[in-house]
Amino acid sequence: MKKVIGPLRRASIYGSVSYFGLVLINNSNLNLPSLWIAYLPMFIAVYALTQWIDRRFG
Repeated sequence: MKKVIGPLRRASIYGSVSYFGLVLINNSNLNLPSLWIAYLPMFIAVYALTQWIDRRFG
């Protein structure tokens, strides 16, 4: 059972934080030629934050 809890916890943290980041970027009215300029650093930060949060709760 413990083998299932870890990945589910990480996936739920990643999903929640990345959804919040996407909403924040999409509602910020950034005038960029491509939104990937904002998405890529956001997803890297979300991954790092997810790993950190998972270690704190894991």
